[in-house]
Amino acid sequence: MLASEFGESTLHQQGSGEFDPLFVITKLGAKVNRLVVAGLLERLEPHETSNGATLWRGQIRDPSGQHYFSVGDYAPESMRELTLQLSSRVDDGETIMLIMTAKARYFQSEEGAVYTSLRPEEAAIISRSTYCEWLVKAADGMLNRIDSQEKSVSLEKSIEALRANGIPEHMCESILLANEHYGDIDLESYRLNIMQTLDIAENKTPSAVAPTPAAQVSLDVGESEAEEPSDSSGDAPDLKQVILDLISRLDQGEGVDFDTLLSNAAARGHDRDAAEASLDDLSEEGTVHEPRFGWFKITV
Repeated sequence: MLASEFGESTLHQQGSGEFDPLFVITKLGAKVNRLVVAGLLERLEPHETSNGATLWRGQIRDPSGQHYFSVGDYAPESMRELTLQLSSRVDDGETIMLIMTAKARYFQSEEGAVYTSLRPEEAAIISRSTYCEWLVKAADGMLNRIDSQEKSVSLEKSIEALRANGIPEHMCESILLANEHYGDIDLESYRLNIMQTLDIAENKTPSAVAPTPAAQVSLDVGESEAEEPSDSSGDAPDLKQVILDLISRLDQGEGVDFDTLLSNAAARGHDRDAAEASLDDLSEEGTVHEPRFGWFKITV
């Protein structure tokens, strides 16, 4: 699941029993207990808890946004060991593409703000080609949910009516709950996420993440890392050109907003600060302009 869909969720469902599973229900009607996410590992930092234990907090970025996760003493031993390995590599500035299976978490503050996050159960470093395969699967899943959500709008609000009109049975109840909770939603933003995701999967926009051999880190305790060194030959793509390509592809007529540009550059493996500096250079050169504050277009 892409980060934008999961991160925008504010509805959850849980039974009254102590061990009843928690489900997060997205705007598109997905009922999520566990999910598979992938992307660029952007951050992994240790934090000391009140009882003296260490809790690792991290972020994974995909083309649509960020997933937030935490690894503590409750995590499987293999996950804790991998976290320690990854922390030193992130500190060294290594570019790491990660995939993980995680439990969905949901928290609501006293002020009413809702936050979603992940509790990883297993993870692996993946190659560029494996990441692209995941991107296609994630985009396909979102596209199917968009289709079901669109169909449901004009139908009678009952499980029987949804099922009779081709909506998958496992989604009927959660779509009804989502429609009642969220009301009208902006499907176009999700369609844009899909376009951005497939652009990266198809290598239509340059990426700083070089292809690596199709090897993964084993999560079996006692096994060593299996990833081979990547070929670092060749120059990295010009970051200004990456920014221009992003604006060209994402501009729907009004320009592209600042955060979308930097998020997409980061999803391709580029440092956000460097991308911002390149955007500033393009603005000073007059190659791009701001039709309104924080939105960028290529100067004709």
